[in-house]
Amino acid sequence: MPELIRTCRLTRDTAGLLENIAEEVFDEEIDTPRLATYLESPGHLMIIAVCGTQVIGQIAAYVHSHPDRASDVYIDNLGVSPPFRRRGVARRLVDEVLAWGKTLECDQAWIVTDIENHAARALYEGRGAAAEPIVMFSYKL
Repeated sequence: MPELIRTCRLTRDTAGLLENIAEEVFDEEIDTPRLATYLESPGHLMIIAVCGTQVIGQIAAYVHSHPDRASDVYIDNLGVSPPFRRRGVARRLVDEVLAWGKTLECDQAWIVTDIENHAARALYEGRGAAAEPIVMFSYKL
């Protein structure tokens, strides 16, 4: 019988789960001071997916507030370990962030992905998102 995959919001109380992270869930190693800053920042959300005692997925998002219109949710990062892909984990994580944004009366959620990331594009389109043509600029600081 396959192990149950559960999700939970990352907080100081659940941060200990990050001691056992599957491959490719995060882009880099977790930095303890950065994690503390993230957890203390209002409007930030990270939901982790856990199988047994191992973190096998994560989604990070935050509320992007505006002075002239409703807030929106920016989905900053999403990762699921390869053995757990195509099992509904990413879909579940996205749905939880969308529900969180609705409770905060945000009017939209958005995310950016690479053109070549066909799996991500299929996921987002399957959840009702529309791709928009944009040009992104990035500054190295």
